[in-house]
Amino acid sequence: MKRYTEKELKILNQQLKGISPEEIIQWVILNSKRPVVTTNFRPYEVAILHAVSKIKSDVQVVWCDTGYNTPQTYKHAKEVIDILDLNVKIYIPKQTAAYRDAMFGGIPQVDSLDHDEFTRQVKLEPFQRAMREQQPDIWFTNLRKGQTAFRDSIDILSYSKDGLLKVSPFYHWSDEKLDLYLEEHNLPNEHKYFDPTKVLANRECGLHA
Repeated sequence: MKRYTEKELKILNQQLKGISPEEIIQWVILNSKRPVVTTNFRPYEVAILHAVSKIKSDVQVVWCDTGYNTPQTYKHAKEVIDILDLNVKIYIPKQTAAYRDAMFGGIPQVDSLDHDEFTRQVKLEPFQRAMREQQPDIWFTNLRKGQTAFRDSIDILSYSKDGLLKVSPFYHWSDEKLDLYLEEHNLPNEHKYFDPTKVLANRECGLHA
């Protein structure tokens, strides 16, 4: 896909605001050679996985598993993968949880000097490795307005720190609207989710901001 200027991106986001996620995805897929969808199987992630895989059944799904997910999340992930027959590639940290327990004494507090290194090990390095291997030209996410201050500052289309075009088709959707989408398509959801790098729901984990 071409690299858009800031002005072009603003115009496109204005135009896309009233268009359905399915139409946005179709347009992007048509102009993409190596799209990927990243997921952590947090609440409502099934919506983007369903919407994209419905249009491109073999789309590469990247799951960077920190190793600290709840039992409910792991069971939910398997259920979603099976239901949608997803083409998933899992990336895990190079260090074991036992290693981090020895080095950090468990999950470091947000204000600890060890927290940045912990985040790098369990989230950033696996993600960067995934992007190097997959070499995507489009990155589908389920970022939505209202989740964090940073996410309020982007839009349906935005660029990553590395210049990769991120597409968030459900950006303007509320939880209530997504609930109806999941009900309409008979899709499961799971709210018992934990991200060890964020701790608070309104914090960024480092992948996007």
